[in-house]
Amino acid sequence: MQTQDTFYQVMRRHGVTRRSFLKFCSLTATSLGLSSSMIPQIAYALENKPRTPVIWLHGLECTCCTESFIRSAHPLAKDAILSLISLDYDDTIMAAAGQQAEQALADVMREYKGNYIVAVEGNAPLNEDGMFCILAGEPFLEKLKRVSADAKAIIAWGACASWGCVQAARPNPTKATPVHKLITDKPIIKVPGCPPIPEVMSAVITYMLAFDRIPPLDRLGRPKMFYGQRIHDKCYRRAHFDAGQFVEAWDDEGARKGYCLYKMGCKGPTTYNACSTVRWNDGVSFPIQSGHGCLGCSEDGFWDYGSFYSRATGIPQTGIEATADKIGLGVAGVAGAAAIAHATVSAIKHDRNKNNTSSENAPEEKK
Repeated sequence: MQTQDTFYQVMRRHGVTRRSFLKFCSLTATSLGLSSSMIPQIAYALENKPRTPVIWLHGLECTCCTESFIRSAHPLAKDAILSLISLDYDDTIMAAAGQQAEQALADVMREYKGNYIVAVEGNAPLNEDGMFCILAGEPFLEKLKRVSADAKAIIAWGACASWGCVQAARPNPTKATPVHKLITDKPIIKVPGCPPIPEVMSAVITYMLAFDRIPPLDRLGRPKMFYGQRIHDKCYRRAHFDAGQFVEAWDDEGARKGYCLYKMGCKGPTTYNACSTVRWNDGVSFPIQSGHGCLGCSEDGFWDYGSFYSRATGIPQTGIEATADKIGLGVAGVAGAAAIAHATVSAIKHDRNKNNTSSENAPEEKK
């Protein structure tokens, strides 16, 4: 097996200073939600561990995950692709094509057997023996199994690879199937979204390189650091939800004031992702901030849950302003009941004291 250069060696060849390298490590720790005490460990890993070979496969998909990844700001896509990892095969962005591309794939699989990561964008159709998706004359299903056999881990990019996405929407004529249902003997990291946030994609790869293990996952196989909270929990419009202030129609007064979009179909209360914290375009915005409700694109089966503009049911609403009178009446009722109880107890005590006093002052009975 050939020895890959380390990330730091490649960066030094590109003229990156030590100070800039440590700044990169600091930004990496921040993006991963780690404390500053982890910066030396990240720096050591990037200085000494060889770059990880990555094979990026494309099945049934629209390439939006690749489009998202190449717009990463921390780290920049060029640093991730050319320095952080060794992206040895990606038929969408690589220069080679045809037989040359397939030969490059075979070389990587042979030279780094058991030490490469497979990144999968899209899913595999099972109907008609997988003939709905053919790559280099081979069904994608067979190629995925063959390449994954000697991988040390698999990353399922986006909703397509993680859940099936629109290709698997009912009635799913091609029988599009997510990666985890096809590969069951390898660790799989799901990074759902349509597409995922670019900084989340870069951070997952960086974590695996820095710590030589997959990140902590939730019960669905998603990185907890990015999918541990609902968009609703950190949404800047959450205060309007709690106050019962909602957009009732597009471009109404509530929309112009930035009220909550829940009634317009926003799926933020049921969607786990980092959109409201990491945001998009280097932290500039995210769909809700742009005036449109969350579609829930990182959740399993979001395409089959009805209209994107139908509000989710079963979400409890506080509605402080809308229910203030009811709450006030309830409090008044409780206070009234307490007052009556207090008066009753006081009356009983008064009667007892009066009876005791009368008994003490009564003349003794003659014998």
